[in-house]
Amino acid sequence: MSVTNVNAVTNSSVSAGASEAGSTTSSTVDYNQFLQLLVSELKNQDPTSPTDPTQYMSQLASFSSVEQQVQTNSTLSALLSVQASSLVGRTITSSDGQISGIVSSVQTSSSGGASATLTDGQSVVLGSGVSVSS
Repeated sequence: MSVTNVNAVTNSSVSAGASEAGSTTSSTVDYNQFLQLLVSELKNQDPTSPTDPTQYMSQLASFSSVEQQVQTNSTLSALLSVQASSLVGRTITSSDGQISGIVSSVQTSSSGGASATLTDGQSVVLGSGVSVSS
């Protein structure tokens, strides 16, 4: 029987500017809003005095950065889901040793955390100190 320690998985706070539902003010712009603003700016610029090329290049670089962050977040979420699903059917023990059992399901959150539900209905937050055995 092999035992493995599970380290905490945390989100590195890379944000594409998603705001919470019901928020009336937001200091960030999400991916789609950024694209809409950029296209709108290009459509409505004065042809006799176009946008400074350096500003335009800066905006394109920002767009590229936002796009890469969105793709990175999607990839990290997929990896977390795959890693978490590999725990189903395995025995885990909480970091304090109080809860132990066979994993029946794993839930991941958008913040990067995960918790396992055991066959007896108990729940264990997956993080530092949780041990996994086969």
